[in-house]
Amino acid sequence: MSVEIKVPPVGESISEVTLTKWIKKDGEWVDRDEVIAELESEKATFEINAEKAGILHTIAKEDDTLQIGDVVCTIDDTAEKPAGKEETPKAETPKAETAKPQAKQEAPQVKEPKVITPEENQPRKKEDIKASPVAAAILADKKIDVSKVTPTGSHGKIMKHDVLDALANPGRAIGKELFSREEKSQKMSNLRRTISRRLVEAKNSTAMLTTFNEVDMSPIMELRAKYKETFKKTHEVNLGFMSFFTKAVCFALQEWPTVNAQIDGENIIYHEYCDISIAVSSPKGLVVPVIRNAESLSMAEIEKEVAQLAAKARDSKLTIEEMTGGTFTITNGGVFGSLMSTPIINIPQSAILGMHNILERPVAIKGQVVIKPMMYIALSYDHRLIDGRESVSFLVRVKQMLENPEQLLFGKDPVKALLQL
Repeated sequence: MSVEIKVPPVGESISEVTLTKWIKKDGEWVDRDEVIAELESEKATFEINAEKAGILHTIAKEDDTLQIGDVVCTIDDTAEKPAGKEETPKAETPKAETAKPQAKQEAPQVKEPKVITPEENQPRKKEDIKASPVAAAILADKKIDVSKVTPTGSHGKIMKHDVLDALANPGRAIGKELFSREEKSQKMSNLRRTISRRLVEAKNSTAMLTTFNEVDMSPIMELRAKYKETFKKTHEVNLGFMSFFTKAVCFALQEWPTVNAQIDGENIIYHEYCDISIAVSSPKGLVVPVIRNAESLSMAEIEKEVAQLAAKARDSKLTIEEMTGGTFTITNGGVFGSLMSTPIINIPQSAILGMHNILERPVAIKGQVVIKPMMYIALSYDHRLIDGRESVSFLVRVKQMLENPEQLLFGKDPVKALLQL
């Protein structure tokens, strides 16, 4: 008999999903509990597993929109396993007499989300480029960017005519045909449709305003340079910028609770905790996983949460629960080189902090012009709830704590904490 595999319920508010990818093909043998397809809802990506072992017969196609409960495929569990199909090998227990002591295993390294430093924002160094002698001479003489040249020689070698072609057609993208007018149509994913809808809703349903300030990042950069190796050795995670910003934001939110609140009809809901949403760019679009009770976490715990959530976002493994809620959002456009922007509020929240690129530029300090690594920060807020005094004071407080990171321990100057001032 055939077993029907249906779209499972994935959330109270979700009624449809998109079949993004078949992991197993029609007519293939599948083992029980083996992943056979990926589905995408408006909030997350999840997998479907085979409920029985047998031959897979697909019904839905990739990019089809399906309702909860729709049949995705069937599995013929009465079919015989094809010859040569081996079971997944099971790990064997080593015999006592042949067992060897295992070396101490290192903790798995979770890839940390990209953070901003001046050196990381410089253009990437080019790989060694192979070019014919004549082509290399022209490249050097004309000072041509080799990344703009399309190699046609064997093994990616740049030939003379490749360089001359680049000179004759400046500004043309690599591999792009001249006067090309090709177009393609692609269905918008559930996630992208949700992002589109929520951004428009945020613009139309809030009285959004943005205030700006700038931060001297040299204290944090010096602190990171001094302790990053010890921090990584001790906590098995890199010391990034996000933990400093998250800590500073949590202290400021507790001083200015309206920034951490939200409007619910005619009521205002004040949150006595800080669930910080971190905007992450994933392969399928922007997602905002949440760090729960960030005000109660240490720097290392925040960095581990950020690294774990970013890794899940990169692999499209975030669950709906991990992206639900949040009382305040931090977004980092600096990783893409943004110098300044006005981030859009992540409704139903009331405010969002935008981080930006760090650039060395001249600033005046005590009547002297000095070069400092500076970052513009922006706070977009719902003016229906948050007044100018609160928004500006909040951002100034964040700036003060970032420029004096020792305050992140007590939430105030250590000397004032000692003197109880």
